[in-house]
Amino acid sequence: MTAQSPPVVALGEPTLGEPELRAVAEVFRSGWVAGNGPTGMRFATEFARVVSRAHALPVSNCTAALHLAVAALGAGPGDEVIVADYTFPATGHAVVFTGATPVFADVRADTANVDPAAVEAAVTERTVGIIAVDALGQCADYAELQSIAEARGLWLVEDAACSAGATYRGRPAGSFGDVACFSFHGRKGITAGEGGALATDRDDIAAQARKTHAFGIESALTRAGSVDLQIPEFTEIGYNYKLSDVAAAIMLAQLERLPDLIASRQAVAVAYGELMSDLDLLTLPVAAPDRTHAWQSYVVTLDPSVSRGAVAQELRGRGVQCNFGTYASHLQPVYRSTTPCPVSADLFRRHLAIPMHANLGEAEIERVATTLRAAVLASR
Repeated sequence: MTAQSPPVVALGEPTLGEPELRAVAEVFRSGWVAGNGPTGMRFATEFARVVSRAHALPVSNCTAALHLAVAALGAGPGDEVIVADYTFPATGHAVVFTGATPVFADVRADTANVDPAAVEAAVTERTVGIIAVDALGQCADYAELQSIAEARGLWLVEDAACSAGATYRGRPAGSFGDVACFSFHGRKGITAGEGGALATDRDDIAAQARKTHAFGIESALTRAGSVDLQIPEFTEIGYNYKLSDVAAAIMLAQLERLPDLIASRQAVAVAYGELMSDLDLLTLPVAAPDRTHAWQSYVVTLDPSVSRGAVAQELRGRGVQCNFGTYASHLQPVYRSTTPCPVSADLFRRHLAIPMHANLGEAEIERVATTLRAAVLASR
């Protein structure tokens, strides 16, 4: 009889259960499961409150939110938008969708967030805006970025895909810039499996995004009480970026859990720090003192002498999932960028993401730390 392998420690895992099931059952009973329905409207109101914005628009994913935001802000062919380089390439894709050109700016080595000095250096006469990214769940340097945007007459978008529940100088993630965009993908701190949201204080941006996210017409819900047969007119091209009311119901339940989920992730980060802070061959992630980190991911930086491939192979062989951090966008062939971002490129080579989610128990955390320590020491 062979010994049974220990269960796999997942890199990421959603926290879903009875509250979400009850919320979905309620939507099923209502008969409105498509997007732009009453449950979606309730989620929009509640999400706007949580992120301290006047408006929130539930959408199908964060890429959709970014596209709607950049388009509503007026970017188009001939324009340049400065984009934080260390991010999933969808951030740059959203700029390309409008015909504008993404110009990638390097990041800080400690937080992996965009370096305000690199943003300042990237501004040209064609620059119309900036997209900062809350890398790995920690807010970017919005005081400096907002100053640059105001001084140069640029708009600022917060890509808050990873940072729901984070804060910067006492303000919630999503409350910075002209628009903020969120992801509710399965690896995020709160999730419906897929989904996203756009949040803004600007009435004009909210109105334009609300119209174009649903083919270019108003929601059928706005006509539900009419005694006439109202037929909407298409006055511009829009997209099918709606979030279903089923997903919105899940998100309402997830919003109630948000404080507890963030607290659980923070406890995991603290435990990792206590278990691995003495290991010289890796650098642990830092949380800036004026911020609350949402810890969407826990990413360590391996010493250049350590083989990341060998470490990853050892971890996975022992049932501990891992991955690279995220992308140095300027290195992706699709962009053919000539802008050097050496810090981002270095993080792309040396970052390693290890399990981080709210369901990790003490034994799993210790197993991850012990396995990583052994793998790092053996890989030199």
